[in-house]
Amino acid sequence: MFFLYRKISISLLLLLISQLAWSQKLNKDYVLKIGKTPDDIVLDGQLNESIWETADLAKNFSMILPQDDRKATQFSEVRMAYDDKNIYLAVIFFNNTVKGDYVVESYKRDFSFGKNDNFLVAIDPFNNMTTGFAFGLNAYGAQWDGTMYDGRSVDLNWDTKWYSEVAFDEEKWTAEIAIPFKSIRYNDDLNQWGISFSRLDLKASEKSGWTPVPRQFPSITMAYSGILEWDNPPPSQGSNISFIPYLSGEIDSPQKGTTNQDLYAGADVKFNLTSSLNLDITLNPDFSQAEVDQQVTNLDRFELFFPERRQFFLENADLFANFGYENIRPFFSRRIGLNNPILGGIRLSGNIDEKWRVGLLDIQIQAEEEKGLPAENFGVFSLQRKVLDRSSIGMIFVNKQSLGDLEETKTTSEEYNRNLGLEYNYFSADNLWNGKLMYLKSFSPGSTDDDAIFAGNLTYNDNNFLGRVQTEYVGENYNAEMGYVPRTHYYKFDTSLRYLFFPSQDSKILSHGPLFGSNQYFNFDVVGVDRGTQLGYEKKKKNRSEMVLTFENQFIVLQNPFDPIRTGIQSLGALTEHRWNSINLAYDSKPQSLFTYALESSYGGYFQDGKRWLFFSEMGYRFQPYVELNSLVSFNHIELEEPWGTNGFWLLGVKSNFTFSRNIFFSNLYQFNEQQKLWNFNSRFQWRYKPASDIFLVFNSSDTRMLIPNRNWNLTLKINFWINL
Repeated sequence: MFFLYRKISISLLLLLISQLAWSQKLNKDYVLKIGKTPDDIVLDGQLNESIWETADLAKNFSMILPQDDRKATQFSEVRMAYDDKNIYLAVIFFNNTVKGDYVVESYKRDFSFGKNDNFLVAIDPFNNMTTGFAFGLNAYGAQWDGTMYDGRSVDLNWDTKWYSEVAFDEEKWTAEIAIPFKSIRYNDDLNQWGISFSRLDLKASEKSGWTPVPRQFPSITMAYSGILEWDNPPPSQGSNISFIPYLSGEIDSPQKGTTNQDLYAGADVKFNLTSSLNLDITLNPDFSQAEVDQQVTNLDRFELFFPERRQFFLENADLFANFGYENIRPFFSRRIGLNNPILGGIRLSGNIDEKWRVGLLDIQIQAEEEKGLPAENFGVFSLQRKVLDRSSIGMIFVNKQSLGDLEETKTTSEEYNRNLGLEYNYFSADNLWNGKLMYLKSFSPGSTDDDAIFAGNLTYNDNNFLGRVQTEYVGENYNAEMGYVPRTHYYKFDTSLRYLFFPSQDSKILSHGPLFGSNQYFNFDVVGVDRGTQLGYEKKKKNRSEMVLTFENQFIVLQNPFDPIRTGIQSLGALTEHRWNSINLAYDSKPQSLFTYALESSYGGYFQDGKRWLFFSEMGYRFQPYVELNSLVSFNHIELEEPWGTNGFWLLGVKSNFTFSRNIFFSNLYQFNEQQKLWNFNSRFQWRYKPASDIFLVFNSSDTRMLIPNRNWNLTLKINFWINL
């Protein structure tokens, strides 16, 4: 089996190499000149300044959806200028063919792209078509920002200072934006940057961009960006140091009748070592304002993945957390600070130049003597080198080190754990081909052989066809204590195929077509232990509603005992075989309506010749832009032989978001998980009283009973302030 895997990996490598080619920028003829404004620009959304009469104009946007072979029907214009402190954008979006109410969710920051009339700009300050910054506004002025990686993905967890105002009437909506040079990283020797502009107009069901972009790709894909040409190289940032102290007070009740009070203080410090390389320091960090996880009904055999929500770990996360695949991550930051409080940490991240990126993260955890837990240090080092047009070679080193004496009950494997990884990420110049080859090796005291991972994939995605193949080898003794690798000791072969038909322009259907997926796991004796095969059909309408129908066949040989309802009644035996079929239907409604919903249902077999029926729904209503009301209902009905019998698990959630303005937010989330018999409530008030400075008031509670005074709750008031030194 190993030789077969090696042949497949070599084939993937040869396919990747065969795609290597040097080429020029695809949209090199789209050039927007940016000049220095002689006058002050007042951000009011009115575009009254004289510079907007003479500035170079980006217009004649190309349609991306529903068709990508013509110009947009809704006209758009963008102009740019700069002064010593800021980059300015002036935007006009005309409603020349379709008029009506603008569609927005709310004033909340980092809104959902597909549910808002919006404008996006992607800036590529190194002109490398892989990394950069993205900014956006919806039609009511809610802000959206993130860092770009892999040339088309946006990490919305990045948050920085910038300013904007919008104005709108029936004929058009306009916006003025100011992005401080100190809020981004760039090479001040370059006089050409990459630039992309995108517009989504939901009332016309039209997505467009300044440069032509194939409809299968995001509208701000950097492979299809234009050129921003400076009259002079942009000004140097100079000194750029930010000090962000916080003060936090907490009252908590770990059990009924008992309360504790605590006061915390700490700070973050940001230094720009160069115009493109940043150093962050955190001292006694507090993450009380982080959003809570959404509850799930857990019927999975392996550990579930919950995303990181703590701000310090989120900025430039792609340098640290994106190494590997969805279920092969050598670094997963939620492992840090699970049992011991964090004393502090540093993070160095950014671009060394247009080809090199670096990331360094080091976190110190204090000891918990009462729990018998030693102090620990967590470190990550990553380095990326751009090759060819848009590809990269990367390495990562992850280190977990225990400091001080361990409990006698602890094993020596906990003294340290290290991972070293190398990967090659390939992206073709036209974005049609992408792939990856990866190698990981773990190091622990007393570790033996078979502690490595080999993996690779290749994807082709054109207008109609998507094909993907992925292979994985995960050694039996591979160990990533700082990572997320839910299973080991397997080979995996994964294949995905999809074909889309695009009807005529007059049809209400945007696309439809069949899809196929297969994933197969084998043990090292060449025996299949998992196989999932999926065959389906999908349909998308021009109003952005969509439906998917799939038929699935599942085969599982349990490698360990497993309780199929995870309530501790009894476990199925290891090496028992289980087969079943199921049919699944999912539907998402159009986002233009004030009432939106998503429905999913599945019916079929289950372990031990059982039956399972799943119903899932998310429903929402908005009073735009001030109020969003959402509900989540999930029900799993499972029929098994005794001793499990018939079980039903409800998962309920109700969420309300109040956005009183672009700076004042109030959200509430109430959840019930019947499987865990847990009720929890989270209420979060945020006032952004100055850019990047906030006041939070957060209440959390959890209990196993409803409508009874909570036995476990806490109330936190946190204030932070961003100071530029």
